[in-house]
Amino acid sequence: MTLLSVSSLDVSLGSKPVLDGVSLTVEAGEFVGLIGPNGAGKSTLLRSIVGLVPSAGAIEIDGSRAADMTARQRAAKIAYLAQDRDIAWDVPVEMVVALGRAPHRPAFAALGATDRMAIDEAMRRMEVDTFRERPATELSGGERARVLIARALAQETPLLLADEPAAGLDPHHQIALMRLFANLAAEGRSTIASLHDLGLAARWCSRLLLLDRGRLVADGPPQAVLTPERVREIYGVTAFFGEADGRRFVQPLDLVGDGQPQR
Repeated sequence: MTLLSVSSLDVSLGSKPVLDGVSLTVEAGEFVGLIGPNGAGKSTLLRSIVGLVPSAGAIEIDGSRAADMTARQRAAKIAYLAQDRDIAWDVPVEMVVALGRAPHRPAFAALGATDRMAIDEAMRRMEVDTFRERPATELSGGERARVLIARALAQETPLLLADEPAAGLDPHHQIALMRLFANLAAEGRSTIASLHDLGLAARWCSRLLLLDRGRLVADGPPQAVLTPERVREIYGVTAFFGEADGRRFVQPLDLVGDGQPQR
């Protein structure tokens, strides 16, 4: 089942072209890593899919034209986790996570049993259930990140878009998050996660999309996308490549030459 189809997507911010002819599809049961250097267009791609950035081209979400969908209809199909981890409201963690249920119930309606089960499960999976009553504004940066991921999980959508979800997390919670996304894929749901950590991307994602200067330059399994030549050319670094437990791993080592990507 195709959850997302993007065809010839172009985006400009002001007078600056950011995305140029990007096309891709995402099927049910995929954990897709969106990688590329700073400024490649990763965040813009995710934002354009959920309708936060004007774009030219075609986007279909679960078989429906995104342009014909209301914001509520999109939110029932796609959960979006932004880079911004700020929580401005002095409310309990559980209330923040409960916001993920908004697309599934009428405005101002009380939470039902199904909502509470989804909220509890999301908090458990992100290991934030032990401080459900704490004010969200008193959390550390990593704790806030996990609460906002839990909010996206509580939305229970077929597709999750996550912009740098591992940023600010310690190694334990980074790996736990990657395991979670892999488990979601096994359940038939899909995730597109923007990642700067090539090691996490190579080891945990079933597929990688590599953006460079607004173009999709590679799409495939990690071992095909993350090659020494491509890492050197796109990122301007050398890296150590290996395998552990049948999975590829990549560890950047040093800059190439003067440290500039080799164009």
